[in-house]
Amino acid sequence: MTDSQSPLMGRPLEGLTVLDLTRALAGPYATLLLAGLGAKVIKIEEPQGGDLARENSPYLGRDGIMVERAHEDDISLSHLTRARGKYGVSLNLKRAEGKALFMQLVEKADIVVENFTAGTADRLGVGYEACAAINPRIVFASLSGFGATDRSGKAMDVIIQALSGAMFTSGEPGHPPVRIGIPIADMLAPVFTVIGILAAIEQRHRTGKGQHVDVSMLGALTSFVAIENWSAMAAAGMEARTGLTVQRLSPFGVFACADGYVAVVAVHEPLARGLFDAMGQPELAQDPRFSNRDSRVANAEVLEATINAWSSTLPVTQVCRLLEERGVPVAPVRHPEDALVDPRVVERQETMAVEHPTYGSNVDLRTAGIPIQFSAASTGFDDALPVHIGQHNEDVYADFLGLSPQDVAELKAQGVI
Repeated sequence: MTDSQSPLMGRPLEGLTVLDLTRALAGPYATLLLAGLGAKVIKIEEPQGGDLARENSPYLGRDGIMVERAHEDDISLSHLTRARGKYGVSLNLKRAEGKALFMQLVEKADIVVENFTAGTADRLGVGYEACAAINPRIVFASLSGFGATDRSGKAMDVIIQALSGAMFTSGEPGHPPVRIGIPIADMLAPVFTVIGILAAIEQRHRTGKGQHVDVSMLGALTSFVAIENWSAMAAAGMEARTGLTVQRLSPFGVFACADGYVAVVAVHEPLARGLFDAMGQPELAQDPRFSNRDSRVANAEVLEATINAWSSTLPVTQVCRLLEERGVPVAPVRHPEDALVDPRVVERQETMAVEHPTYGSNVDLRTAGIPIQFSAASTGFDDALPVHIGQHNEDVYADFLGLSPQDVAELKAQGVI
């Protein structure tokens, strides 16, 4: 919840319970979004090992930030950021008693999210059909590499970037493919998963029944790649890969400065004239090569070289000032560390500080918030974090399901939880 929001403003998804069978990044990010929007997320992990993200370097602990874990209470920053606001329980789904306990949770839940390899949930006996038989209102979301019925195998972000064509949308013609620096497939697919879950919840309001929501990472990222007209550009003889700029919109893209880079958009006539004026070359607006949008696109390489010849002699701050004074959209190209502390995103809680629950840090560690603002609701995470596997077993199995302390102790002794 942001400081400017009233504590009386509830979060939109309060009252919904999510069973989180996910691990790594794509699935946990989907349930992180649901938690930040107010749902109670119960993160289910195997009693031995747990989420793969627990072993991701770097770690945060009493000695600060380290590449290798040195102490038992050192926490992977991946786990620290992705497990925020979630209640962690341990459960062995390979045991009959574990499946039975899971179905007790399903009976009281609204949503199940899993990102196993396609078919794994069904083989474990905890897939959609099994859950719907217990609770017909359940919304069951599967997030996989290629879809819930495609057994092509496991998919990681880099595999999906490669298959989607995304790697050949950036970079220079004739150069190697470019891996997008953030795990774009792992982040995009869960956003679609949450959209699907919320749509299914809305339909449930009308029908009283849940359903299976099926999202593939390949489909999610390829749908974004498909927004550009690649075949049309090829047919017109337009180069698709143009490096730091988009030549079919020229001038549009990133240009060099004496001490860094700036992003500039001067597509339309007033913007192009403003750019030429800032360059001290207003006569370029009358040059037949640059006098209208089509001619600028046709002569993009010459125009971009002219802009770079100007901008590369000046510091970023001066280029930005000259363009801003003329109303031309411009921005410095920043390092992620600088971007994450922009007051605009900090104030809106779109990035958030993260810290070890016991030890502080002399580094300003920031992670993803919920980048949505509501006029009559708040966002934010419950004060919960499963530092240890099964940390909230008592809270969930005893308080939520109503098992006795003796029942919980027996399940633990049997290796079920």
